[in-house]
Amino acid sequence: MPFAEAMTPVRMRRVAVIVPQATLRDALVRIAGAGCVELDRAEEAPPGAAAVRLRRLRGGATTAGPESATTAVLAATAPDLDLLEERRSLALLAGEAQLEERADGAVLQGEVAALAGWCPATEVARVAGRLAAAGGALLPLPLPHGTDPPTLLRPGRPVSFAPLVTTYGTPAYRDLDPSWPAGVAYVAMFGIMFGDVGHGALLVLGALALRLRRPHRFARLSHLWPFLAGAGIASMIAGAAYGEFFGPTGLLPVLWLSPLADPARLLAASVILGAALLSVAHAAGAVNRVREHGWGAALFAASGCAGLLFYLGLALAAAGLLLHRPPAVVIGACAALVGLALVALGLFRATAGGGAGCAETAVRLFDVVVRTGTNSLSFARLAAFGLTHAALAGLVWRGTTGLAGRGAAGVVGAGLLFTVGTAVSFCLEALVAGVQALRLEFYELFSRIFETEGHPFRPWHVLPAESADRATKVIPCSPG
Repeated sequence: MPFAEAMTPVRMRRVAVIVPQATLRDALVRIAGAGCVELDRAEEAPPGAAAVRLRRLRGGATTAGPESATTAVLAATAPDLDLLEERRSLALLAGEAQLEERADGAVLQGEVAALAGWCPATEVARVAGRLAAAGGALLPLPLPHGTDPPTLLRPGRPVSFAPLVTTYGTPAYRDLDPSWPAGVAYVAMFGIMFGDVGHGALLVLGALALRLRRPHRFARLSHLWPFLAGAGIASMIAGAAYGEFFGPTGLLPVLWLSPLADPARLLAASVILGAALLSVAHAAGAVNRVREHGWGAALFAASGCAGLLFYLGLALAAAGLLLHRPPAVVIGACAALVGLALVALGLFRATAGGGAGCAETAVRLFDVVVRTGTNSLSFARLAAFGLTHAALAGLVWRGTTGLAGRGAAGVVGAGLLFTVGTAVSFCLEALVAGVQALRLEFYELFSRIFETEGHPFRPWHVLPAESADRATKVIPCSPG
């Protein structure tokens, strides 16, 4: 897959489902089994016969719809709803209620029924083949004016960092999909704050357990194993650079720096990494603004081209000052001033003009400048929490070695202290590092990449009753 395509959501097509009225149910069962189409539904449609019976069996609850906690299945042919209610077949009733809800959205003309919806472009041919067996067709439609398609981030196989993005929100359909770069940035920041080969190895073992769905009560979290594995590997790499193996045990040489011995260097490296990540976020934001609003608006946006020019100019000027390169300082300062002027013009254009508009522009421009500096310095927390992690591990190790030289009882106490102290520091620091990396990802990076929010692609997927009874796996669509 080309890189440019991999960095965008799955391409969607507006489609029409055309079937004879006599085979509408069969067509809907086939669509539900494919799990690739999000059908439009009728607004404020009254509940159907199956929904009424399902509500009665649930005790008259009005808040629980047909797609609530009950696992739905669909019979191949229309069942007897009274018999289903008598047998308390909640799963079949839930499936029929969902089918009724979709069927209510159909437009009937003579002997033909038509429904509209969305389908991944790569799956149109496959779904059309399934409908052909029911005498129907799936026809691509032009994109409605002013309508954004639903967003489906590309599912990674076998590794996906999409949950990191969807936890923040659903990107607009035209925006970039930063799942992989965001995932790499997250685990890298985690590793800097949690640098220890031994602790990282424990995270990798935990990821392996999640991947194998062990223990079973954590099986629902198995999709998070790539984050745990990536964080563990990054922690092991950083730990090797720090010379840390369950603390400063001396089992590993220091390949780069010891956090407690050279904190200033670690602080500088953290801020430089943060500046690099912010530059990439600004560039991604500029691309998104162009995709969303065109070049005219993106050129003056603080999270667009103007903001990117301003930040890159500041970074170049700062690098020139540190490296004693006057030409770089001059060029960077000029670029930053041009970018800031463009931002100011964009902010003023969004006001009512006049003196009040100038005052509002000045306040908002000051906020842009302040936020730029504070966001860059915010990455210093990578060094701060890296130091905290090293200090806690060092404290546990010094206590362990101090007790170990006091006879047999001291050895037992040393082992107990090392085990308990390592467990406590591991859990505490892993939690802190995970939260802080997420905070930097969301507030410093994603806030520049995303401005508008899309709506997620929710395909209708209900298993056939026969497949559910045989416990066989029906493979839904796999776009991307």
